[in-house]
Amino acid sequence: MARKHIDVVVSAVRRLTPRVREYHLTAIDNSPVPAYGPGAHIEVHTGSQQTGLIVRHYSLIGGTEDADDARNTYRIAVQREDDRGGGSAYIHSAFEVGTRLQVSAPVNNFPLDRRDAHSLLIAGGIGITPIYSMARSLARRQRDFTVVYAGRAPEFMAYREELGRLAGSRARFHFSGGQDAGKLDLGALLKHQPPGTTAYVCGPGTMVAATHEASRSAGWAPEQVRSESFGAGPQGDEVPFDVELRQSGRVIRVGKDVSILDALTAAKVDVLWDCRRGECGLCPQTVLATDGPIQHRDRYLSDEERESGETMCICVSRIRGERLVLDV
Repeated sequence: MARKHIDVVVSAVRRLTPRVREYHLTAIDNSPVPAYGPGAHIEVHTGSQQTGLIVRHYSLIGGTEDADDARNTYRIAVQREDDRGGGSAYIHSAFEVGTRLQVSAPVNNFPLDRRDAHSLLIAGGIGITPIYSMARSLARRQRDFTVVYAGRAPEFMAYREELGRLAGSRARFHFSGGQDAGKLDLGALLKHQPPGTTAYVCGPGTMVAATHEASRSAGWAPEQVRSESFGAGPQGDEVPFDVELRQSGRVIRVGKDVSILDALTAAKVDVLWDCRRGECGLCPQTVLATDGPIQHRDRYLSDEERESGETMCICVSRIRGERLVLDV
């Protein structure tokens, strides 16, 4: 299920907050890039001899409150996570106007349904990226929506001012480090939504899980809450290791800044996958041997399956060791 990569060049860089930068990625030949809808993301493939291969996934912003991006350009925002591995830190230090790299065609596991009677958009931190794209679409089509954006303080919240201008009175901001100190009251938020509301939430895994729990407590149907989480990303304790593919005899190196799935697809190994979030159940592989514990980061396997150590979701899970043998 490998996808063709697109050669792009960084055509603009903008500082949004002390930790977030926006990058415009324009096709090198200036040809139109594949189209996408709100909620879509791309894979960014980069790296160096020092870092090795780096693959990261970033939501597409789509444009400003006034206009869509040019048809030859993707716009992403990258938050630097110095304590979670080198990928985002490398992008912040190395990407400048003129930098060349490759990206995938857009993938959308978090689509917006513009037919909703009312859309409630909830963003936490850098989870604003797909939510802002959704708000742009709904506002321009004059659909009924409310957007709630939670962050530590205004100066750390990317696109806060743009969202305020775009959504006006439909936007609410929660500053957990200020006078609103504490977590957003999701139960109260859901309780006061009009009938037929569909909620879209993106942010830390704890926020996404809390939204689903609040919706169940409020009697919402499961399909009324759609989510995307960035909680399965790098956690700062990744180590490189080798993966032996027993059926082919190949040995593939997995760097600390790529997933097993990323390393295999870069080496043109044909494996099934879809969500890349450890949820869909397509990518689990049989583990034949490992010299270190498996770090399960999926939301698909049962506790018993994780405890057995016989299976792992290669899109998000890793090992703390030097060698892993898979039945591939």
